[in-house]
Amino acid sequence: MAASKGALASAIGAWMLAMTAQAGSYGIGTRPTDAQIAAWNIDVAPDGKSLPPGSGTVAQGRALYDLQCSACHGSDLQGGMGPALAGGKGTLASDKPLKTVGSYWPYATTLFDYIRRTMPLQAPQSLSADEVYALVGYILFRNDILSADTTVDSAQVLKVRMPNRDGFYLDDRPDTKNSPCYSKCLAAPRASAIPELPP
Repeated sequence: MAASKGALASAIGAWMLAMTAQAGSYGIGTRPTDAQIAAWNIDVAPDGKSLPPGSGTVAQGRALYDLQCSACHGSDLQGGMGPALAGGKGTLASDKPLKTVGSYWPYATTLFDYIRRTMPLQAPQSLSADEVYALVGYILFRNDILSADTTVDSAQVLKVRMPNRDGFYLDDRPDTKNSPCYSKCLAAPRASAIPELPP
């Protein structure tokens, strides 16, 4: 009995070695091209480095919002099936903060990135760069951040200073497991790894 267990273990070991040696040689799939990778590499960081060319107006954004966004986010950006996108000014310190684009989000580039990658819900990544710029413009207009006659492009998005921009800080401690902060964590300024945006 012990001999047969030993033989079985040897056979399993030999089979595993053979499978390891064959790893990567199944001929399944293809290496992605640079163009295929670029099509998926569309995220935009706070510094706006990867913002695409294009532009859109607040008026174009209003029409597009009514068509693509209002069913989930409400005709007045008040929320519904999706979260509210406007309002909430001055509520962050209250017992019931309303976290919207205008009251909570720190960067306009984050709004562009989120819309571009995830919206509309039923067809993410189906909007052109011009359409995303237009929607960003309209949402920022509805939050009293841009004027109604604004044309939004990459330079404009980078110029926007969001109301809650200074409400965030980067937790840059090297080891948060061994040195967590439990009180007065915001008292000492921290160096940020996020590039400083224009004032």
